[in-house]
Amino acid sequence: MTKTTETVIAYKGFDKNLQCRGYQYKIGETFTHDGPVKQCESGFHACQNPLDVLDHYGLGDGNRFARVILGGKIDRSDDRKWASAEITITAELKLPDLIADAIKFVRDACGKGAEGVQAASGDYSKLAASGYYSQLAASGYSSKLAASGYSSQLAASGDYSQLAASGYSSKLAASGYSSQLAASGDYSQLAASGYSSKLAASGYSSQLAASGDYSKLAASGDSSKLEISGAKSAAAAVGYNSRVKAAAGCPVAICEYDADYNPISFATGIAGQDGVPADTWLIAVSGKLVAA
Repeated sequence: MTKTTETVIAYKGFDKNLQCRGYQYKIGETFTHDGPVKQCESGFHACQNPLDVLDHYGLGDGNRFARVILGGKIDRSDDRKWASAEITITAELKLPDLIADAIKFVRDACGKGAEGVQAASGDYSKLAASGYYSQLAASGYSSKLAASGYSSQLAASGDYSQLAASGYSSKLAASGYSSQLAASGDYSQLAASGYSSKLAASGYSSQLAASGDYSKLAASGDSSKLEISGAKSAAAAVGYNSRVKAAAGCPVAICEYDADYNPISFATGIAGQDGVPADTWLIAVSGKLVAA
């Protein structure tokens, strides 16, 4: 077990009330834990990699994210989640901020030459990885990233970038406009902040989120969640038990199923119009979009 007393920057997820496991936090305040510090058991927990936060608090459901500072004793026995005796919630991060920090983290990790990570800064770069837990990052526009191993992480900041992952639990993030993200593995999470982005997922329980305008989200896997906050965006969910949250003015389509899990119709509408709630998780019931 590795424990230090240094101060480090990390990232933490919360529910919509800024709580984690029932503990109430507040932006700008420091909290101290009295007692042992042990990963997954005691102390304040946070992740070094912004994308790893999504393992604990996924996109959607009103979950919130923050950049934090860990202090005092720090248990690093797990590389993906640390425990500390002290935590300061320095700043809340919106989706574009989280993506930007994630891209920087992955690029920095790639720059260190760590095994299983690749980075490219030039335009039109192409990166591919087949091993598990691979990390790929590109900052030039029109870059292309692809990974087939599960739990892979792909990040791109340049415009017109294309990211694709086939392994389950993969995470894709892009901040440039007109980026395209696609994942076929289950439990994948896709996030884009640039406008005119396109996100598609076929695995079940996938989560897609886009904050830029003119974004398009599509999911065919069951129990998928799609969230669009940018204007003039659209989302469509085909899988059983899927749901969509959309900003006012955004078209939404959700497939409805019968008691035997057979698709029977599409419920369509525009968030914020004709009784369809905006900024609310929607499902399809009796041919209509209603609050989940």
